[in-house]
Amino acid sequence: MIDTILYNGNIITLDTANPRVTALAISFGRIVAAGSDDDVLNLARPSTVKHNLNGKVVIPGLIDAHLHFEWLSRSLSAVDLYEVPSKAEALDRIAKFAEAHPDHEWILGRGWAQDLWEGGQFPTAADLDPITGNRPAYFSAKSGHSGWVNSAGMRLAGINADTPDPEGGQLLRDENGNPTGALLETAMELVVNALPELTSEQLADQMKIAHDRMLSVGLTGFHDYDDPSSFMGEQVLRERGDLGMRIVKQVKQEWLDHALEVGLRWNFGDDWIRIGGLKIFADGALGPRTAYMFEPYAGEPDNYGMTVVDKEEMVELVSKASAAGLPSTIHAIGDRAVHDVLNIYEFVRKEEAARGEAPETRRHRIEHVQIIHPDDKGRLADLKVIASMQPIHATSDWERSERFWGSERSKWAYNARLQIDMGAVVAFGSDAPVEPFRPFEGLYSAVARRQPNGTPSPEGWLPELKLTVDEALRGYTLGPAYAAGMEDRLGKLAYGYYADLLVIDRDPYETQDEELLHTGIIATMVDGVWRYGGVD
Repeated sequence: MIDTILYNGNIITLDTANPRVTALAISFGRIVAAGSDDDVLNLARPSTVKHNLNGKVVIPGLIDAHLHFEWLSRSLSAVDLYEVPSKAEALDRIAKFAEAHPDHEWILGRGWAQDLWEGGQFPTAADLDPITGNRPAYFSAKSGHSGWVNSAGMRLAGINADTPDPEGGQLLRDENGNPTGALLETAMELVVNALPELTSEQLADQMKIAHDRMLSVGLTGFHDYDDPSSFMGEQVLRERGDLGMRIVKQVKQEWLDHALEVGLRWNFGDDWIRIGGLKIFADGALGPRTAYMFEPYAGEPDNYGMTVVDKEEMVELVSKASAAGLPSTIHAIGDRAVHDVLNIYEFVRKEEAARGEAPETRRHRIEHVQIIHPDDKGRLADLKVIASMQPIHATSDWERSERFWGSERSKWAYNARLQIDMGAVVAFGSDAPVEPFRPFEGLYSAVARRQPNGTPSPEGWLPELKLTVDEALRGYTLGPAYAAGMEDRLGKLAYGYYADLLVIDRDPYETQDEELLHTGIIATMVDGVWRYGGVD
């Protein structure tokens, strides 16, 4: 039985055998025919709902291969400090939010980046205390790798001069050894663990807001990198009948043993919520200058960044997970971190081969791959490791990259062009809320290498690294589908594939870069159901 037919459209399928059609027939959430209007309309039955697209463009639904769903959902009801240009403006926003929300137990927010501020110094508790008083306050940086807490928050978290730096983290201190309120890497957990917990029901309420906004900008699925609490909230969404996106849930290192004890393997679940791989942090990030590098940061001869999990422990974790049926997905930003992770995967690939396991059964990933050493340029492809990258990082960070790594080294940074040319699978995402979750901004970044304000213009940053629209679209569709083990039913519009699609207001293949940025989402369909908007 044909439930729905879309016809009289300009449908981009990403199916190389049938790249453009005018009509689709949908049955029980799947595409059962793709072709001409005449051929598809002939399949209609009296109960079939027919939608005339009136020439509108349709593309496969876009998938964000890396975001933090709980963090994103909670941040939508917190102070927005996303790349504010000065500490003074950040403090002004915090003061106004605190005054407007006297009922909030903690004042929370995210998005600041101290390297955008005059002097580039990390903010302190002393900056916050006059405007927050005795109410605890905590703000995560744009990178997600540093935090800013006031004195009340440090007291609740038990942070004082005697608190040691945790493994893989650092408390910044003044000349007397007292913590300043700036936290790097795992030191953030000292405060995060003291934050009030939301019930799964409360979190699901916040997630519904984020979920609906994501559908409105063209996302039909995502890969989630947050804690098990996020997994619980997602399940509550589904129990309520509110889940209209497909989720791949990664397992963070802290819960690996528990996951293995209960027998979780890659792709356990169904096509709405399924288990992905083991998530590990190899190093930090560019913003706080903790990404682990072969050479020091420009102007900081003693700073090579830092490791979060050392190489020996990562080998043990990845090997254990692989033997139990879980691939790994490892955050690595600096070129030394990427190199070390590739060595780990090379070792584990040999173990897998000895067990007779093909690489396709363990779809290992490196998250971000922000800078790679020239000697490692083809190793992701050789090892069949997925390059999970965020095109918007390139345009957001280009000035930092030039400043911290230098122009010559930056040619090897944010380089999806290189990985595609080498033959690696690339899967694109946003790292939201580190960056906006709007996928067309990511597409624009990939093909234009410019920020939404047009800088750097006119050619873009390192224009030789630009992608074609087709390559960028595949990074948001087929790449994430492959990473999820769903490439036989997700990522393109063809027979047997899910009817996950977007109706948009322009043809991306015939659109100038700036116009691509402003693509309008008319409707979003997931599983054959309009989840946002609709057509007549």
